[in-house]
Amino acid sequence: MPISDCEVRDPRIRRTRQLLQGALQELMRTKSFDEVSVQDITDTATVNRATFYDHYNDKFALLDAMVAGGFHKLLSERAVRYDGSCPSAASAVILATSDYLLQMASHEGVCQKQSAFQPLVDGAIVRAIGRVLAEGIPGNEDETGLGGGMIVAAASWAIYGAVKEWFDAQGRCPVNEMVERVTKLMVPVLSAGGAPEEMHALQSAP
Repeated sequence: MPISDCEVRDPRIRRTRQLLQGALQELMRTKSFDEVSVQDITDTATVNRATFYDHYNDKFALLDAMVAGGFHKLLSERAVRYDGSCPSAASAVILATSDYLLQMASHEGVCQKQSAFQPLVDGAIVRAIGRVLAEGIPGNEDETGLGGGMIVAAASWAIYGAVKEWFDAQGRCPVNEMVERVTKLMVPVLSAGGAPEEMHALQSAP
């Protein structure tokens, strides 16, 4: 997976990327994502186009980094890491996903004409979840013939899809109930990645 902005250590690179992401956020208060151009972003960030392309291939990559960066910031603040050691690690990722969706929904000032925005956000969050899960899932194939990348992809989409279904539902259940249900749902998938005995024990629990 490509390196996320949260993994960049050079302060100059981090500052430039923060400028570009901040510019995109500012522009999206008055324009739809469709209407925003790379030139708009560089003008607002007061950097040149060459600098933009030193960091991102296009505005879609910038949006991906902006969304993923917010998610990884939330994980970092909570010291959440998935090492495959126990179900509580998966539960923490699921809870963070729900809280991030709620956090994004509470932001004011974003232009409502975001026709292409939501699918891009969905994909960015799924990839961010995948980066977290990949830390605790071996990359090699196991006895089932499934590689770590396939397991990470399946788990990432399943976690986000389940949480998004809960988020969009009317009269949704309390978040702690949702997290418990989704964790149990995910145990068979994560166990395929070589999770230890604690995960298998939860899978066999009533």
